[in-house]
Amino acid sequence: MAADEPITAVIVDDHAAIAAGVHFWCSQAVPPIDLIDAGDRLADVWTGPGALADVVIFDLELVPRRPDFGELRRLVDSGRRVIVYSQHTDDATAIKCIDLGALAYLTKREGPDHLVPAIRAGARGEPYTAPSLSGALIADDDPGRPRLSQRETEVLRAWFVSSSKDLVAAKLNITVKTVDTYITRVRVKYANVGRAARTKSELVGRALDDGLITLAELNRTVTSL
Repeated sequence: MAADEPITAVIVDDHAAIAAGVHFWCSQAVPPIDLIDAGDRLADVWTGPGALADVVIFDLELVPRRPDFGELRRLVDSGRRVIVYSQHTDDATAIKCIDLGALAYLTKREGPDHLVPAIRAGARGEPYTAPSLSGALIADDDPGRPRLSQRETEVLRAWFVSSSKDLVAAKLNITVKTVDTYITRVRVKYANVGRAARTKSELVGRALDDGLITLAELNRTVTSL
C-alpha cells in the first residue's frame, strides 16, 4: 500500500467511549483514517464495509473474562490484518496474540501516539511494537510455552482437520514423512515444557488450550465427514 493511499479500519469493541475516542484519533490523523465502528458485532467484520477494511482493531474480550483467541486466529487465517487493542496488560496475553498472528498488541493505556502508527503499519502488512509489547517480548520466559514455527503450526492444524496424514501431505504439497517429522517436532517441544501429548487427542487438547485451533473448526470437520 502506497503512503498516500486512503486507509480504512474497522473497530470491534463493546465500549462506545473507546470506539468514539479511536474514531476521533483517526479523524485527526494526517492523512485521516476512515474508521468503521462495528460495536460488538463480529459479523460486521465479515460483511458490509467492514469486510473490505484494511485493518481490524480487535477488542480481545467482548465477553467478560473470555478472551476470544479463537476469533483472532480465524481473522488472521482469513488474511485479515489485525491489531489487538485490549484492556489486558499481562505479558502472556500479549505474546499469545502475537504468536497467533496479530500485527500489533496495544493496551488501552496506549493512545493515538501508538494506535495510529500501528494502524498505518498494519495497512502495509507490517508489525508494530508498542511499549507494552516490547516489555512483554523482553519478559517472555513462560516455561509452559512451546515455540512452534509457522510451518509446524500449519501442519498441526491441517492434521487436526484431516482424516489422514496422506491428505495433509497432499494439501500442503509435502511428503507423509515430512508431515510425521513436523508432528514429532511438535510433540518433542510440548514434552520439553512439561506438557507431553502422546496421542492425537492430547495434542488437540494442547492446541485448544493455546488457541492454535478452535472447537468450531474441529466441529465443522466432524460434521463434514
